[in-house]
Amino acid sequence: MSLDALYSELTLKPNAKLALIVLDGLGDLATKEQSYLTPLEAAFTPNLDALSKNSAQGRMIPVAPGITPGSGPGHLGLFGYDPLEFQVGRGVIEALGLGVELKAGDVCARANFATLDAKGIVTDRRAGRIPTETCEKLVALLSAKIKKIGDTQIIIKPGKEHRFVVVFRGKGLEGPLTDADPNREGYAVPTVKPRDHKNAKQKKMAGLIADFYKAALPILAKEKPANGFLMRGIAHQPEIPLFEDRYKLKPACLAVYPMYKGLAQLVGMKKIEGPQSIAEQFERYLTEYNNYDFFFIHYKYTDKAGEDGNFAAKKKAIEDFDAALPILFKKRPDVIAITGDHSTPCAMHGHSWHPQPVLLNSSVSGSDKLDRFTETGANNGSLGIFPAKFLIRLMQANAKMFDKFGA
Repeated sequence: MSLDALYSELTLKPNAKLALIVLDGLGDLATKEQSYLTPLEAAFTPNLDALSKNSAQGRMIPVAPGITPGSGPGHLGLFGYDPLEFQVGRGVIEALGLGVELKAGDVCARANFATLDAKGIVTDRRAGRIPTETCEKLVALLSAKIKKIGDTQIIIKPGKEHRFVVVFRGKGLEGPLTDADPNREGYAVPTVKPRDHKNAKQKKMAGLIADFYKAALPILAKEKPANGFLMRGIAHQPEIPLFEDRYKLKPACLAVYPMYKGLAQLVGMKKIEGPQSIAEQFERYLTEYNNYDFFFIHYKYTDKAGEDGNFAAKKKAIEDFDAALPILFKKRPDVIAITGDHSTPCAMHGHSWHPQPVLLNSSVSGSDKLDRFTETGANNGSLGIFPAKFLIRLMQANAKMFDKFGA
């Protein structure tokens, strides 16, 4: 019997409310330059501190030791899906999050507007984080001029700020492909290639990406600063078991950014649209409290500040989150998990492999007698260091959802 099959066999009907609250990229590093404090340690967090005193803490490995995850694998792990078993292209997630109704055979790419110099070298991977309005204008420009390539339909949808998605709809297409993204400034945009060089459908798809670049770059050539773009996560939609079938929990998602809505939709969570701030997300949680068993609440701004290397901004983002937390407590979930999908250390300006801290609170979680929720405290917590894919199972256990195993 597999471990998932055992969990399913032991699962009881829920009689509790569970909330998974993800501060994206929460984990960080204590460095000499910041007086050996992380943003979480430096932040003023009275509400998290009060919660910590009656909670268990630990740290989680998002994929495997030393492997730096993207947001997709990071969140799938939090949802209890082994990221090595369920590999989902970022383009698929982004397309779903933007409300694209995908069809069988669609191949999706997640894209960033970027700044290129005269030689085609990437000088800014995010084009200065152009405002969403500019992104929408540029996507409209591309959409008006590129509707088809050969017999393949091209669907382009704007996202937040510099982000957009491209969907290729036609016959004989398949992913995954390598990225058209050097993942750093100072390099040219690489040519995409099939992951499987014997796969004719992937070869055709790689040719379509090349043709799309040939058509799109001249249209953007005179735009500033977004005169180019990068593409990654080029893949088709895989089959994945639904969250409710897997855990016997009716789930809802409260997220602002399309990608995280897409991740939630991929596993069958209900996307609740509207809220734009963490306070509004918590208020909407109160409204929806009786309608769902499980709430996934996503907060982006810790990750955004970490990617910018902005310690002060990440600290403030944590403080803003903490200030809104009492709203959630008006209808306190029976089980609360607060964590990140990965670490985004300010010193590294990006995602990292470092285990992210996690706090777990319930009537049976016990107390680790820690006065604060921090990386240092989490190192001493009773949860220890464990794979992120087991967090949902610990939440279920704290909700008393498992029968006893064996005699």
